[in-house]
Amino acid sequence: MHPSRKPGRPSKAQQKSDKVTSWHLIGAQLAQLRRADGLSQPQLADRIAVSVETLASIEQGRRPLRLDRAQQLDDILGTGGVLAAGVARVPDKERYPLFAQDFIELEAAALALSSYESQTIPGILQTEGYAAAVFASRFPPYTVEEQQERRADRIDRQKLFDREPSPPVMSFIIEQSVLECGLGGPEVTCEQIRHLHRIADLPYVSLQIMPRKRTTHAGLNGPFVLLETEEHQSLAYIEGQRVSFLIQDPSEVSILQQKYGMLRSQALNTEDSKDLLDDLAGEA
Repeated sequence: MHPSRKPGRPSKAQQKSDKVTSWHLIGAQLAQLRRADGLSQPQLADRIAVSVETLASIEQGRRPLRLDRAQQLDDILGTGGVLAAGVARVPDKERYPLFAQDFIELEAAALALSSYESQTIPGILQTEGYAAAVFASRFPPYTVEEQQERRADRIDRQKLFDREPSPPVMSFIIEQSVLECGLGGPEVTCEQIRHLHRIADLPYVSLQIMPRKRTTHAGLNGPFVLLETEEHQSLAYIEGQRVSFLIQDPSEVSILQQKYGMLRSQALNTEDSKDLLDDLAGEA
C-alpha cells in the first residue's frame, strides 16, 4: 500500500461519531433555560449583543460558550451561576476544534516534542499579536468573537512552558521565509522574532532556522510534529487543509523521525539561528 494511504488513525473530525461533548450539554441547558424564561432566540441574542446564528450555534453545541458570556447569560436569565459553573468544568481539551483535540491533550503531557513548520510560527510559540494575525487571515473568515476565542485558546497552550515538575524537551525548526513574510505587519513581526529569541534561550528548547537557499531539503512534503508520550510511545501529528492525522504506526513515525533528523542537519545550528533572529529583528 502506498504510504500516503495509511497515515495513521484519522482525527476525530474525520470519524462519524455520535459523541456528545460538554458543549452539547451546556447548549441544551441554555436553550431550556431560555425557553423557561419565555425568550425567543432573537430576543436573547439581542440582549447579549450577538447574532441569532451565534446563539443557535451555542445552543446546538457547535460553538463553545465563553465564561464571561455564560456569566452574562446567568445574570439575564436569573439562573444563579448555573451556566458559568458548567463552563468552568469543561475539560481543557474540549475548548479546541475536534480535529485538534487529541493532539492538544497529548501535547500538554508530552515528555518530548519536535516540530517542523514551513507556513507559520508553531502555535505554541506565537505571540498574541501574531496569533491575532493568523486568525484574522482565516478564510472563510472567523467572526471577531471567534478570533478572540481562538487566540485566547492558543496562548493558553503556552502554559506548557511552566509545567511542573518540568516542561518537555522541545525542538523547533522554522523556515526563514516564515519569519520574513511580515504577517501582521512590522511591529508584530519584530515582537514575534524577539519572543522566539527568548524561547531559544531556554535550557530545554532547541530552535533552528532553515535558511532560504538550499540545494536539498528534507521537508518538502510539509510541516509535522513528533511527540513522545508519558508512556514513552512515539507519535506524529500532521495537519493540513481541514484535515489532520495522529499517526501511531511505528514504521510511519520512524520515517518522520528520520526526516526530522535530516532537517536538523540541514538547518542552521542553534547559535547561528539566534544570530539570524537578531538580524531579522533589526530589519523588521
